[in-house]
Amino acid sequence: MSPPQPEPPALEAVSSAGIPYRVIRHGPVRSLAEAAVARGVTPADVVKTLVVRRGDDDYVFVLVPGDRAISWPKLRGLLGVSRLSMPDAELAKQATGYERGTITPFGSVTAWPVIADERLLGRDITLGGGAHGVAIAVAADQVLRVFGARVADVTEPEGG
Repeated sequence: MSPPQPEPPALEAVSSAGIPYRVIRHGPVRSLAEAAVARGVTPADVVKTLVVRRGDDDYVFVLVPGDRAISWPKLRGLLGVSRLSMPDAELAKQATGYERGTITPFGSVTAWPVIADERLLGRDITLGGGAHGVAIAVAADQVLRVFGARVADVTEPEGG
């Protein structure tokens, strides 16, 4: 039997934020649809925390409903830049302290700015909890307030 894994920093960070939340623990999932079933929510409420690179050692978190994708033209326009990219898995881990599929702004090694798609307003959502099979269920408006998130229309339908 393997030793118990330490709790991810995300759980301490969300607790320290002083907002109501619930931890959901589930087995391995291979897709967003499986994550939604495991968490008991709709795919739109499985919020993807994407790390977007603006420049050398300059990132932002973008919170995207699970059934949507970043609209690069909208995000570039909002940030006033001509170029953005997604870092590879290793750079994303260096920037956040989390592996892909577990990333959350809670407990990140660096407090990068947070941008949230406006479709999250007023919703109860789940975010990555900093470890595989761990999610945080929370009111989106509370998360946006804690991080001083910039809220805008930055997504398009998945595959759009």
